[in-house]
Amino acid sequence: MAMEEHTDITTDATDSAEDVAALAGTGDVARYPIAPGYRVNVRTGPGTQYGIVRTLPYGMKVPVYCQKPGERVTGPYGTSNLWDNIANGQFVADVYVHTGSDGYIAPRCD
Repeated sequence: MAMEEHTDITTDATDSAEDVAALAGTGDVARYPIAPGYRVNVRTGPGTQYGIVRTLPYGMKVPVYCQKPGERVTGPYGTSNLWDNIANGQFVADVYVHTGSDGYIAPRCD
């Protein structure tokens, strides 16, 4: 069980603005908050073995376009193998996203 998704590394305002801008314009897709007090790693696939694309700032809300099973991880919202696709080729562990459900809330990713 990897706990790597949480990090205490700080970021400057420019990095946060870039993260927000990268997720802007998501249309009608629902946005869900990241667990309070966590900065979550965004990865290229559904597991901690995938590379980190960026780290989301505190208080971020993310769209969930689709979900995919992958590595089982433990976070503030339990233990799960579900990963959320938040942008093209970008995934976060669902246990760090407050979706209000322990299961799928979006279609399965292809």
